[in-house]
Amino acid sequence: MREERLLKRIGLFKKQKSRKIKEDSKKVIESIIEHLQKILNTKQGSVPIAEDYGVPDFTNLVRSFPESMREMERAIRQTISKYEPRLQGIRIHFIESEEDILTLKFEIIAKLVTTSERVPVFFETIIDADGRVRIK
Repeated sequence: MREERLLKRIGLFKKQKSRKIKEDSKKVIESIIEHLQKILNTKQGSVPIAEDYGVPDFTNLVRSFPESMREMERAIRQTISKYEPRLQGIRIHFIESEEDILTLKFEIIAKLVTTSERVPVFFETIIDADGRVRIK
């Protein structure tokens, strides 16, 4: 059950009487994707949990495209490093696309850390024209 975030585990604990001993890597990855989408769709300063929870407003950074991509990569990496402890060795890379100029694509490469192993993971992050972040 450790593959879920704490609040989700608390809710599931009431429903499930038995606990799993071994983590399910697939469920861990699904949980991470869900959490990353929440983090990356939250603007810094908009939640009482912490002033730096989420990412800065990227609309101002896009004006200085493509120079601002390094700053966006850094902001995403720092946010994930701080608020998603199940990932380590995080690298973020901007992926240029001439096909769709209204979306920004980044790849997230990291190591998934579970109690029994470290597994390389790769996520594709797409920021659409409305600023909404999707992760695959």
